Amino acid sequence: MLQKIKKFRSSLTRRSLLRSSLAAPAAIGMLSDILPSSTSAGSGSLSFGDASILRFLAALEILETDLWQQYNELGGIQDHEVPGGTGSKLYTAALAKLDADMSQYIHDNTEDEFTHFNFINGYLVSKGADAVNLDQFRTLPSSAATGARQVKRLTNLMQLTVDTSWWTRYRSPNKNPDFGDTFPPIIPGLTKGQFPAIPRSDADLKPHDHIQAIANTAAFHFGTIEQGGSSLYPSLAQRVTNVEVLRILLSIGPTETAHFQTWHDKAGNAPPLTDPTNGLVFPDFKNLAGDQLRQANLIMPEPTIFLSSGLPVCSIVRPTETQGAAMRALNGLINDGLFIGQSQAFFATMQDLATKADMAQRAV
Repeated sequence: MLQKIKKFRSSLTRRSLLRSSLAAPAAIGMLSDILPSSTSAGSGSLSFGDASILRFLAALEILETDLWQQYNELGGIQDHEVPGGTGSKLYTAALAKLDADMSQYIHDNTEDEFTHFNFINGYLVSKGADAVNLDQFRTLPSSAATGARQVKRLTNLMQLTVDTSWWTRYRSPNKNPDFGDTFPPIIPGLTKGQFPAIPRSDADLKPHDHIQAIANTAAFHFGTIEQGGSSLYPSLAQRVTNVEVLRILLSIGPTETAHFQTWHDKAGNAPPLTDPTNGLVFPDFKNLAGDQLRQANLIMPEPTIFLSSGLPVCSIVRPTETQGAAMRALNGLINDGLFIGQSQAFFATMQDLATKADMAQRAV
């Protein structure tokens, strides 16, 4: 077999074959006899599946960068590393109620997302594949609050329906979403309406409990976004063929988990309150001590069932089921309300990227 491959490659690469008139069914059949169908023999090229996975991840990282930029402009640190915006003092102060370093953490998370999509796009181009560009879909309005840039956005942080079931999912000792289990949200009210996670205008800066509720919403949205990345990278890594592409996913994925761990910890510091403008309630986490599913400081993943209920429990990222992982991640973002106001063309583009990523099959 090795001799056969060597002989074929010495006379013709797959890329030249497909570009030439020899790219007829018989010639393609000859190639498929000696190479796995999901790999590409051209020097430095990627399989369709690997490229599709990377393109979907690049698209999601672009979307994450867009939302984190909005958070950073109003509540983070604006500098040469993450330029744009001038900050909102009252929003930043409300975020600081969760941790004095929130502005630094928001800044660093934003910078990381920039590097993720820039690297993945750069890698795609280096391998002769198309990079991802979503600029045509930058159509959504910015916040009108002082401190935000007035530019078009990809994501909407002003009408969120936040799924906070990740909080109880990571505390459950005997349930796993990969087995079809479901979990109650820690903040039920966030699933029952559309709430801003950044001030929509300077009118949102008062009364005090209203801007604090917006900051609290942001804190739980941070965790919602980053726990999704924590699951997505290991889920899609199971479909990758190229070892170098696998290395990329295994190297970026843990940084998403580092983000999630930080936001998981900070969300538990959210001050208890009821938003006087809409009735949104945040509990007093100090009163939840001893309640394993809700206690604030249980931020380490509780050991739970994994692969089989007959095996010992294990502390894991969950979910990591690979079937439909890309579309599941996209639907999670859609259900959050991140794309309210986006065009049908945007949804069609993202669904196409997710579908192709989910079609990828690991080859040996």
